[in-house]
Amino acid sequence: MTAPLLPLLPFGTERLLLRPFTPDDLDDLYAYQSLPEVARYLYRPPLTREQCAQSVTRRAAGTAWAEDGDDLVFAVCPVGEAKVVGEVVLKLASARARQAEIGWTFNPAYGGRGYATEAARATAALAFAELGVHRLFARLDVLNTGSVRVCERLGMRREAHLVENDLDDGRWGSEYVYATLAREWKAVRAQQA
Repeated sequence: MTAPLLPLLPFGTERLLLRPFTPDDLDDLYAYQSLPEVARYLYRPPLTREQCAQSVTRRAAGTAWAEDGDDLVFAVCPVGEAKVVGEVVLKLASARARQAEIGWTFNPAYGGRGYATEAARATAALAFAELGVHRLFARLDVLNTGSVRVCERLGMRREAHLVENDLDDGRWGSEYVYATLAREWKAVRAQQA
């Protein structure tokens, strides 16, 4: 499952630009990745500034989209602004079965503006139209009601409820799995047109 990425980037919507991360994005990335309320839904501790610097370096180098585990991480910026308000990731879960996982993390300071839904919708469209994904899925903590709403706004169906399947700092976490198929995505978009 190989696709040329350079012609695809950047991409976006009327309000948002999705692009690769650059070293200049460190402060913006750290502003939200260091927050406990963000990290709790990622089943890991908040990131240090050094960890964010390493992450920016890795992300700026880019990633292939060919083998299981490859991922694409897009910085989300309001159009006309250099600041990063969040990120969307596509992870190639199975190249053979053309399945990808989508995820998003946003700075809570920019919550309530529809950025996560808008960026995830644009990324899903890219996954289906340009990268040849057959099935797109999201895994999220059941307590993350904001992400549940994003999945539902995207028209994804809840396929699973995994009960106490992860342990985070002494707390058992449960996950929902949401998904949609390429043909379902196209049918919904055709009805909206």
